[in-house]
Amino acid sequence: MGKDKYKRFLENQTFTLLHQPAFEEVFNKDFHLKGHWHSRFFNNANPIVLELGCGKGEYTVAMARMFPDKNFIGIDIKGARMWRGAKTATEEQLPNVAFVRTRIEFIRSIFGENEISEIWITFPDPQMKSNRRKKRLTAAGFLNNYRTFLQPNGIVHLKTDSQFLHEFTKRIIAENKFIRLECCNDIYGTSYANELLSIKTAYEKEFLSQGLPITYLKFNIHGTESVKDPESFDPDIFRTSL
Repeated sequence: MGKDKYKRFLENQTFTLLHQPAFEEVFNKDFHLKGHWHSRFFNNANPIVLELGCGKGEYTVAMARMFPDKNFIGIDIKGARMWRGAKTATEEQLPNVAFVRTRIEFIRSIFGENEISEIWITFPDPQMKSNRRKKRLTAAGFLNNYRTFLQPNGIVHLKTDSQFLHEFTKRIIAENKFIRLECCNDIYGTSYANELLSIKTAYEKEFLSQGLPITYLKFNIHGTESVKDPESFDPDIFRTSL
């Protein structure tokens, strides 16, 4: 481990807004803040918004500055990356920011029923291989997990450079008759991006420098039936069709 990374891990331990639950605290067990984020951490009843796979926390911190009447929590497993967002939020004394270092597979252990109002998924790995489809953050298994803590009218946002993941998510929305609220295949090329969508992560800046269009989806995962993945969505065929 490099010296800089080691220093970041040590400094992470000093940030009161960064939670790093141990495996045994979240594996088949509820985290102590589950269902109590409003009362025991934020000390208010404002809506809570998640950013999944938050990386350096650029979106989490920028949204917290933009919407002081909402609370924001960034989730990621990479502590060295998350250090940047936690440090910035600490230095700016942002009262409406938290970070949780954990695997997204354990997210049901972190949040309680109706605790979350919105989810942002920003530039996740699209997991294009067929044997990795369950790892896509908009696949059925994850969406079923999100439902356990997302409010009935809660919203999911997906911002990605991956046309594959964008199309896959559109298919899963249609397959399950979810409400698609917004959809754009190229937010900057069509002048679709507003102030919120114009927040740029380090990954996004890299993709834009390569000339890749940035896509956006906003949808509601209402309903009680188990979410199903599209039966026919072959990554190889999709790759060939690009």
